Amino acid sequence: MIPLLHVGRRPATPSPWAAFRYREVDGEVLLTSYLGDWVFVSKDEFLAMVRGEVGEGSPLYERLASRGFVRNRIDPDQAAERLQRKKRFLDAGPNLHVMVVTLRCNESCVYCHAARADMTETSTDMTPEIGEKAVELALQTTSPSVTIEFQGGEPLVNFPVVKHIIQHALVKNRAYGKRLEFTMVSNLSLMDEEKLKFLLDHKVQICTSIDGPEAIHNKQRILAGGNAWQESVRWIRRINEAYQKLGLDPVLYHVEALLTTTRAILDYPKELVDTYVDLGCRAIFIRPLDPFGWAQKTARTTEYPRSRYLEFYRQATDYILELNRQGTQVLERFAAIFLTKILGDDDPNFLDVRSPGGAGIGQLAYSYDGKIYTSDEGRMLGKTGDDFFCIGDVRTSTYRELMTHETVRALTLASNLDAQPDCVNCTYNPYCGIVPEHNYRSQGSIWGRMRESNLCAVHKGIQDYLFTLLRRNDPQTIDILRRWTTIRERSHFIQESSAS
Repeated sequence: MIPLLHVGRRPATPSPWAAFRYREVDGEVLLTSYLGDWVFVSKDEFLAMVRGEVGEGSPLYERLASRGFVRNRIDPDQAAERLQRKKRFLDAGPNLHVMVVTLRCNESCVYCHAARADMTETSTDMTPEIGEKAVELALQTTSPSVTIEFQGGEPLVNFPVVKHIIQHALVKNRAYGKRLEFTMVSNLSLMDEEKLKFLLDHKVQICTSIDGPEAIHNKQRILAGGNAWQESVRWIRRINEAYQKLGLDPVLYHVEALLTTTRAILDYPKELVDTYVDLGCRAIFIRPLDPFGWAQKTARTTEYPRSRYLEFYRQATDYILELNRQGTQVLERFAAIFLTKILGDDDPNFLDVRSPGGAGIGQLAYSYDGKIYTSDEGRMLGKTGDDFFCIGDVRTSTYRELMTHETVRALTLASNLDAQPDCVNCTYNPYCGIVPEHNYRSQGSIWGRMRESNLCAVHKGIQDYLFTLLRRNDPQTIDILRRWTTIRERSHFIQESSAS
């Protein structure tokens, strides 16, 4: 970095520059505006800027003006419209409603974030009555779109309640007219043709986990008496085949698979990517390990320095870019989220990377027992005995009580980057986000200390990598990165309903 205290003589006249933040990236200085505009300048150009040595009309002045860094060249009305569009997720209530239909699971993942229950613990199954009440609360959101996501444990363990919730939501939505979507996160090992037919008939988007090639996946995700990898792969291929028989484009419609990066995969970035591509996955979400559930108990064998994760991330994403240059369409989802903000001048409303964050105001999580949490991460903490993020119960709470709960208000403040001491002046402020539950779990406070946060290190490291690619400005790479910002067509999964 180039500290402003050491740049020498200060200009005698007021600066023409709009407010900006700065960071050294790949040997040059990256400037970002409060609206998310960005530009690279050399170190000498940066020093000339802050010393007042850049004349109006000079090439550097005009370049900065064209990128939104000259005050008197900014249209305030257009700037306000841009900001309002990017923050439009604040115009409505939570759109994601996570329903934990059971804690029972037939797999034992070494890092299990959900703190699973044994298959015999039927007391952790959601009842149809609690499911109905959760649906009725979810549909009261002011959001025009509602996604109901089935989580566990393993939701296929309690499939009758999954079916009941879907059918109840479709009936109730006739009165609300929401754009309704259903998603299920499953290990797929309990799938059968009857269940699959129901899910396909009701347009439920199916997501699973793939933690690497077979040996690594089975080491992390243990299926008693079976092969977790083979079961997942068998059903991924079967479901993708079913989508194609429905006439859906396989590039757009396929089983989504998520990676949890454990220590075991760090030496195999190319093998990981090849595994996903071979399974027909067109997006890879290279997520670091979270500190929820069993992850801290097993950290001795699963955890790693975040510098090592970032090295793995760069290697894997470099390889993904190489495959794209060869004609294979596949993207890294973390990069796509950030690039949509950086290159697309928009916010994709990914709840963990936005400001303010999505806890309470973007999502709610409904536990099997009827308790309501600000997020699925908050629900995971509740399972370990800490109900800090519990804000109500489906049997007694009203929607207004949930939205005005003091915990929701506190999380909204804590996840506002402009209220965070370490974030307000960060160069990546326009593109980033905070997860207060992560701060609370890892640092003991919803505010946290970002300079010591593993999650902050990940976000900064990924954005350093992306801006390095942008600075080098290889035309083919830039074209690929721009393509990753394209909003994919997903209309098949939307359940349209007109209010009566």
